[in-house]
Amino acid sequence: MLKKIVNIFRSSNLTPKLLHTTDLHSHLLPGIDDGVKSFDESLELLKQLEKIGFSKLILTPHIMQHRFPNRKKNIIEVFTKLQSEVNKSGLKLSLDIAAEYYYDEYFLESIENKELITFGDNYVLFELSYTVKPLMLEQSVEKLLRGGYKPILAHPERYAYYRTLDDYRRVKEMGLLFQVNAISMGNFYGKSIKKSVEMLINAGMADFIGSDIHSQKYLDTFENVLASSLYIQCMNKNKIKNNDL
Repeated sequence: MLKKIVNIFRSSNLTPKLLHTTDLHSHLLPGIDDGVKSFDESLELLKQLEKIGFSKLILTPHIMQHRFPNRKKNIIEVFTKLQSEVNKSGLKLSLDIAAEYYYDEYFLESIENKELITFGDNYVLFELSYTVKPLMLEQSVEKLLRGGYKPILAHPERYAYYRTLDDYRRVKEMGLLFQVNAISMGNFYGKSIKKSVEMLINAGMADFIGSDIHSQKYLDTFENVLASSLYIQCMNKNKIKNNDL
């Protein structure tokens, strides 16, 4: 079916931008992390995403104790204001709210207390340090799974200590789902990360694709990737679950 869709795009001189229409990772909630700074900026990026063809966005602000110590209450407050602005703007996008947790003490406490912000079928998105390999990750994943959560590791291609298929397989076998960043396919973070995401794609290890949009610069790269052969390859070689959310 996917090949048929791609052929339709090619035969009609359209770029294949609608192969997934739900995004589960972005920083479009204004003023609370390193993403967009204002409601106007958020609305502008949301308008562009709707024009591209996206119908649903799950916004995932950082919860990171040493930089962005957000809590569910303040996240919901800002999300409610943004939803109101979206409604007034006439946008048809469906918005949902979750979080991108950093693997720190607060995240581990939230697992124990069952206070995680989830989306879809009890999915929870989290990230690791880019340079320092996490301690006790397997035990933490076991707690998540026992608690009924479905943990998704954000952008596995970006961690410096995971670079081989065996590395990724060991992590995957813990019970984690992998969300790759589309912009990694466009060399946004450099050649080594693009090489890692290509490895994951070719091995069929990607479960979700995320935009990880923080600003216009991110969106420009993201849109270009959606018309790339590597993006089509990712959709073709992997069972991408975005549109099930």
